[in-house]
Amino acid sequence: MTYRIRNILIAVGLALVAMLLTLFYVTNYKRSVQHSTTGVSVYVASRDLTTGTPGADIVKQHDLRVESIQQRDVVPGAISSPQQIAGLVLSAPVYAGEQVTLRRFSDVAAQGIRSQLKGTLRAVQIAGDPNQLLAGTLAAGDHVDLVANLRLDTNTTATATRIVLRDLTVLSAPNDPALGKVSTPSGSDSAILAVTDTQVQRLFFVMKDADWTLELRPVVGAVDSAERIDTLSTVMQAGAK
Repeated sequence: MTYRIRNILIAVGLALVAMLLTLFYVTNYKRSVQHSTTGVSVYVASRDLTTGTPGADIVKQHDLRVESIQQRDVVPGAISSPQQIAGLVLSAPVYAGEQVTLRRFSDVAAQGIRSQLKGTLRAVQIAGDPNQLLAGTLAAGDHVDLVANLRLDTNTTATATRIVLRDLTVLSAPNDPALGKVSTPSGSDSAILAVTDTQVQRLFFVMKDADWTLELRPVVGAVDSAERIDTLSTVMQAGAK
């Protein structure tokens, strides 16, 4: 084989290799383009969503809708199921038509007490002795009733006892680090309860003008008895023949 023929064969071989590499690149590029233009389903907000909205409410109120877009337009962190946000809270606003991503949400616990308030719910901190507040037993997330012993008239010592408020959510219990350093009377503890904007009036009245205590409700299957008011007369007659 002459030197000239050998060079020609080498050139032809290199050309074939270059052609194969080009074909390989073009094929992969076409596949990449086709993949990026493939239609995929994403969840977008059906209305403007404000910071602090629980993900569970977003799912329950059907504030998400499914849209089909190209793969290349999917934003990082886009959710593939509404259940991914059910236990989270919105930490930044999402606007109607915008893709819903996990980056806009944070853990409910990280938001503290504020994330648990919505609508007419308000947070009220009450101070009392360890027995009144079930110190050592009460925990955040528990539900309690408020029992009060009230004077029937300012000019008499006669009193009546009843359950004034039922099923209040405990947002923070006595000795909870979330309370920080609280200024309360010597020897007392404090707790934070969730009440409505009208329940707070009865709560405040009891705190100022009555003896009271909290009672812990069952975690599962709590049932309320019929309402009643107890006085000296009803207590003395209870169970008597």
